[in-house]
Amino acid sequence: MALRLLAVLIALVIAWSVPQLSRWRDDRWFRGLVNRLGDTSGAGRVAIVLLVPVVACAIIGGVLQSLPFFDLAWLAFAVLVLVYALGPREIENDIDAILRAPDTLRRDEAVAALRHDDAPLGWFAPVLVEAAFYGALRRRFGVLLWFFLLGPAGALGYRLAQVLGRDAALALDSATRAAARRVADALDWIPAHLMVFAMALVSDFDAVMGAWKTWHRTSGSPRTRLEPDFLGAVARAGVDADVEAGDGYVQDVSDPIAELEDTRRVIRRVLVVWLAVVAVIVLAAWFA
Repeated sequence: MALRLLAVLIALVIAWSVPQLSRWRDDRWFRGLVNRLGDTSGAGRVAIVLLVPVVACAIIGGVLQSLPFFDLAWLAFAVLVLVYALGPREIENDIDAILRAPDTLRRDEAVAALRHDDAPLGWFAPVLVEAAFYGALRRRFGVLLWFFLLGPAGALGYRLAQVLGRDAALALDSATRAAARRVADALDWIPAHLMVFAMALVSDFDAVMGAWKTWHRTSGSPRTRLEPDFLGAVARAGVDADVEAGDGYVQDVSDPIAELEDTRRVIRRVLVVWLAVVAVIVLAAWFA
């Protein structure tokens, strides 16, 4: 776990320091693989297109661990995979682009880049907050969780599952798209809950947990369905509570700028909590 934490820290520093990485994260090879398997459909197609690159990544990681100085070789490979799987852009950069937009046209372009699905975003605080948190989940926190649990193969598998399940540009039959979406939602479910619990620590605990309980009580979604849809409602409640409490210069929860500024702070605080928890686990393992 110590090496995984080190790999995450290095990858995050690289991602923050080199924003041009977004142009290097090319997934055309994966789209080509998906298209070549067009004669299959449903869950079988999803399993094949995801397992082939994930198993290959796991094999490479296993081979590197068997080499002399395997720690350095595996660390370099892990950082490479993480840098590829994060993003495609850092969520803070997209938020900053909105906050610093010099005119309405640039602002609308920045808002369009923030969206996490094909639905257009309006200049409304609630939808912007939701989009930012779902973006943080799928660009960063989901990747980090599955990397901590399964190593480079987990990070790559999560990224490819999100592309397969959420990119409308992929030519998929309805059965394959539905199966891919279920996989993407299931992989989001755990990191979304961990984001909620971290938000409860760094934001208004009562507002966050109250919104989480209310959503599960009133959404009508069966508990057996693994979906991250609760994250948007919880994020709005937490950010609204922060803004109303004066965590910034404006206390108007309908102000998109104020809400996005607090959203940026909360996302950074959630990341700090995650890294701190992993660091505690590493230290506990050392002294056990």
